[in-house]
Amino acid sequence: MPKPVRISDSEGSPESERQPRALPESKGTLESVPKRRRRVFSAADKLRIVKEADRCLASGKRGALGALLRREGLYSSLVSSWRIQLGVHGAAGLATKKAGRKPTLTEAERRCLELTKRNAVLERKLHIANVIIGIQKKAHELLGIPLPEIDEDI
Repeated sequence: MPKPVRISDSEGSPESERQPRALPESKGTLESVPKRRRRVFSAADKLRIVKEADRCLASGKRGALGALLRREGLYSSLVSSWRIQLGVHGAAGLATKKAGRKPTLTEAERRCLELTKRNAVLERKLHIANVIIGIQKKAHELLGIPLPEIDEDI
């Protein structure tokens, strides 16, 4: 069967006979499924699962560990990494850690740096105030105005 010949819009029919092109059906009919959120396990959950996995291995029943992993929805590599963390750091090693780069300064160092900067600002302000006071003293001397007396006992 011969292929149908398509006449381009520039050669063919007048403007009134042209039909608008329809958008492909796939553009508007895509079904979107929301992305699943990553599960976060507490240290207690990790410890419970690792202990239960150890009991499954100790029982010697075939497929017990696989059944546990399917029930919890986990991979064996995740449980083995939890087991390593538990062995190296103890139960504290299973606690969730904050994601991202580690801070370069500790809280005490950060506070010390903040106070050092503040001290420098205050010293600069004190220097400016002392210069202004010196200028005021010279102005009083030049104009012959006596300075007010200040009690230093306070």
